Amino acid sequence: MAIFAILLGCEARSTTMTRTTASPDRPIEVVATVGMVADIVREVGGTRVAVSQLMGPGVDPHLYRGSRDDVRSILTADMVFYSGLMLEGKLAGMLEKVARKKPVIAITKSLSRDSVLEEEATLGHSDPHVWMDVLAWSSCVDVVVESLVEFDPTNEAQFRAAASAYQATLAKLDRYGRQVMSTVPASGRVLITSHDAFHYFGRAYGLEVFGVQGLSTDSEAGLKQINSLVDTIVQRQIAAVFVESSVPKKSILAVVDGAGSRGHHVIIGGELFSDAMGPGGTYEGTYVGMLDHNLTIVARSLGGEAPERGMQESLMSSGIKSEHLAP
Repeated sequence: MAIFAILLGCEARSTTMTRTTASPDRPIEVVATVGMVADIVREVGGTRVAVSQLMGPGVDPHLYRGSRDDVRSILTADMVFYSGLMLEGKLAGMLEKVARKKPVIAITKSLSRDSVLEEEATLGHSDPHVWMDVLAWSSCVDVVVESLVEFDPTNEAQFRAAASAYQATLAKLDRYGRQVMSTVPASGRVLITSHDAFHYFGRAYGLEVFGVQGLSTDSEAGLKQINSLVDTIVQRQIAAVFVESSVPKKSILAVVDGAGSRGHHVIIGGELFSDAMGPGGTYEGTYVGMLDHNLTIVARSLGGEAPERGMQESLMSSGIKSEHLAP
């Protein structure tokens, strides 16, 4: 963080002040930290926003360290949106400092206490992976709308109409998730992944969730945790476990090997999107596509029924992946 403070001071002296209100002559310059946040801003803001996203596909926000260019982008932006709940842990201090001079908005700030999960293992820190519960994430759209309206009240009607349409799509996605997950046999509703990013997903869609690592990936998976998961898989005859696009696969592969050494064959059901969306320019590179992929592949891999190409028949692939994925 010391280097951030130095960069922040240097850039602040060399950067012109950003707008405090919108101009009709050009879009609102927005910086968003992760893809899930950027997607909301793009959907609500439409042509009135130009969104720069700091963290792209496959990037783990728990471990992300911003660059000098990131500092410059944040300082020159009109508005900054981030998830909050310590997801962007290594950027949090800088964002708090910048918030003294411009709108810097944590989109999870208005979530009710009841809707936010906490883990004893994190010493009271909240679980930041709210986007895994589609309805909970949909409520964060309201924060984006109100922030854009405050900055650019002239386009209030456009922002509110776009938000309403987007939230209708999210409600449809949530219904799809509940429907396909209800087809998974009760004994098979167990989701085991690389790290604890899926507890909101499990709460919303009726799955028991286990992760090899904790809420943050900033730690190595312990042998004790791996052995515990192997016990669970063997005792409960779990058919599939899942890797994640933004987390190394070695820990989940160790679980698969451990189960195999005890005579139980478990497959890699597929690669899920956890802390980052899919490739830019693809359906999976949107929030709706990301969750459609996760819901579809989990339901199908755990023995449920779901369309092979998802809710909107737009997934690139949702078939069960090979168990021999490279680490």
